[in-house]
Amino acid sequence: MGKTYAMLGEAHRRLERGTDLVAAVVETHGRAKTADLLQGIETIAPKYVTYRGGRFPELDVEAVLRRRPEVVLVDELAHSNTPGSKNAKRWQDVEELLAAGITVVSTVNIQHLESLNDVVARITGIEQQEKIPDEVVRAADQVELVDITPEALRRRLAHGNVYAPERVDAALSNYFRKGNLTALRELALLWLADQVDAALEKYRAEKKITDTWEARERVVVAVTGGVESETLIRRAFRIASKASAELMVVHVVRGDGLTGVSGPQMGRVRELAASLGATVHTVVGDQVPEALLDFAREMNATQLVVGTSRRSRWARILDEGIGAAIVQHSGTIDVHMVTHEEATRPVALGGLLSRQRRVASWVAAIMVPSATAAVTAGLLDPFLSISGESALFFVGVLVVALLGGVAPALLSAVLSGMLLNYLLTEPRYTFTVYEPDNALTIIVLMLVASAVAVLVDSAAQRTREARQAAREAELLALFAGSVLRGADLETLLDRVRETYSQRAVSMLRRDTHGDRVIACVGPQPCVSIDTADTAVDAGDDEFWVLMAGPKLAARDRRVLTPVAKQAAGLVRQRELSAEASRAEAIEQADELRRSLLSAVSHDLRTPLAAAKAAVSSLRSDDVGFSPDDTAELLATIEESVDQLTALVGNLLDSSRLAAGVVQPQLRRVYLDEVVHRALVGISRGATGSAAASWQRVTVEVGDTVALADSGLLERVLANLIDNALRYAPDRPVRVNAGQIADRVLINVVDEGPGMPRGTEEELFAPFQRLGDHDTSSGVGLGLSVARGFVEAMGGTITATDTPGGGLTVVVDLAAPAGEER
Repeated sequence: MGKTYAMLGEAHRRLERGTDLVAAVVETHGRAKTADLLQGIETIAPKYVTYRGGRFPELDVEAVLRRRPEVVLVDELAHSNTPGSKNAKRWQDVEELLAAGITVVSTVNIQHLESLNDVVARITGIEQQEKIPDEVVRAADQVELVDITPEALRRRLAHGNVYAPERVDAALSNYFRKGNLTALRELALLWLADQVDAALEKYRAEKKITDTWEARERVVVAVTGGVESETLIRRAFRIASKASAELMVVHVVRGDGLTGVSGPQMGRVRELAASLGATVHTVVGDQVPEALLDFAREMNATQLVVGTSRRSRWARILDEGIGAAIVQHSGTIDVHMVTHEEATRPVALGGLLSRQRRVASWVAAIMVPSATAAVTAGLLDPFLSISGESALFFVGVLVVALLGGVAPALLSAVLSGMLLNYLLTEPRYTFTVYEPDNALTIIVLMLVASAVAVLVDSAAQRTREARQAAREAELLALFAGSVLRGADLETLLDRVRETYSQRAVSMLRRDTHGDRVIACVGPQPCVSIDTADTAVDAGDDEFWVLMAGPKLAARDRRVLTPVAKQAAGLVRQRELSAEASRAEAIEQADELRRSLLSAVSHDLRTPLAAAKAAVSSLRSDDVGFSPDDTAELLATIEESVDQLTALVGNLLDSSRLAAGVVQPQLRRVYLDEVVHRALVGISRGATGSAAASWQRVTVEVGDTVALADSGLLERVLANLIDNALRYAPDRPVRVNAGQIADRVLINVVDEGPGMPRGTEEELFAPFQRLGDHDTSSGVGLGLSVARGFVEAMGGTITATDTPGGGLTVVVDLAAPAGEER
């Protein structure tokens, strides 16, 4: 849609600035306006490569290197070089020029990108043979989109600005349909948007920029998996929708397991996120605010949505809480605090038991006895006996013991006993103990403090173990859920990489073939156990998960060991699936043989019976036949033999295709010659009124050339034309062809009854004749053989409705190298 024209326009702008520029490959495709732009640009002659009797122009890399310009124009980056060239692909030639320091300006169509090949094939029905790796295009310093609306492009086609008039109808009705163009245009826009985003991320990483750049709105919502999560996600979705922003849901699994939730709860969160078009991410971090902000900065998020705290006012005095910490350290990220019903419910006290509690217990071990002694000696001593005063110190020691920690409790007990003895027992202000009761009081204080502290510590330890188990169970459920949802090995490894904030994760296999990486995600993955920051064995010393990034603790390794086993299971499952596919192929071959025997049982007997009856009649001495009767019986014999010949030929072709022994010899083939040979073959094999039916065929293929096996293509066209003549009696049949870019499209068009909607694939299945359930017209192998031959030549064959009624079969083949138009 004008990429060569745009490239030449860029060339003239550079020439005006004094740039030393030459054109090495420019495909004008006979377009006058494009050719006019070549005026004033120095060109380098192509190098001709001889292949199978023809000479094909290719990029002359050596000539460009000798000329050594600043900039060189090289059109059609995805082009495949003629066999015999130094490199198989033109982009490999370009890499040589880049390595020599020469800037290259090139062009490529969106449908030729490797990552989009299957998507384009599903949209257009045509699988592109010319493919280029995405990383080659992404490595460019600058990528520019040449865009035009589908309506404008179709008008350009209709006006003859793109193709010759005789090729316009075929182009508009096939590849250049409005739906195809709209889908391809969206793919180009989305791919370029990702390219711009990736370039921004690369620049930020190279410059070590961690600040958020609001180049594109991204909203991150933090969820715990609780009932309030759905409220937060819906609110975040409304925020993201107003800004046309991307929405990401993140769940932080803490090291102490405090945020652990059940599988069904997170399942509902994932379902809601998927229904709203959001992605769900899980990260591990002991400090939730830090983990959330790190994730948001890594994703270059601009807004962060969190729920309001459920902590009480007194709890917030001791700890500011997650929301306040996020707001304090968010920097340029906008933070939305969303209220919800759960905010009014108090959080469990167990949530307060953390590192702050251990610090508080040591402070209390000193402050509580001191405060108790000050209050008792200064205020309560005139009113209380030694028993009451001892009871107050007992209460203080119990408070310290309940905070946890045997050592702080013992310190509190010793300090309380000493203060009680020094300040409140006779003789006062000395550490002398006259009364045995006083000594017993100090001992009891220490025993009670120790006992209570041990009980509290034991309960806290069991709580920590339970939380750790909950955390590990949640992570295992996360990874297992990925496998159950059909994730492949690379997806599972990427989930591990994201969860543990690793740079790269790879899967290593050690067997008789040595150590080899069978899957990896992330940049610069580890290729050996020695180079890995963290290596996890799958348990059999055959499979290892290697990580590059922060070194993981032992508790994370306990989780990753079963994950590594899951990954190894996916590898073995993949191998078993491959074996099952081979077994299925054998089973299908057996089924084909059974179907073949069943289908041909009648079709072989019918022409044999007719020929046998005619021969028997001619040999009979009882009946005298006139010359006309004799001629009719002989014609019956000939027609029956022709039917047998065609049937046996199709059966042999089917068996060759099933056995995979068809080896096409691809070369330049002129379609006009092949089509007329197919028509001659049809006329020779027909008798009576059918003998002249081939004269109803109109051929409009011009001088189109395809890369095909001449004999196989002749059989394909003979079967397609014969099928059209048989199912469209007394109606014209048209055969036309044209070249679009590097593809050749051959259309066989009839005006017969067509086919029911949704039966397009059944048309090419063996032993099928749509709308005809008897076996008088053959076993239905003609179109099946045609598909097999076309696919063997690297092409595709599809069927569609003819406008106004009928069937159009489209054969898509590659154009010879150097023939792209």
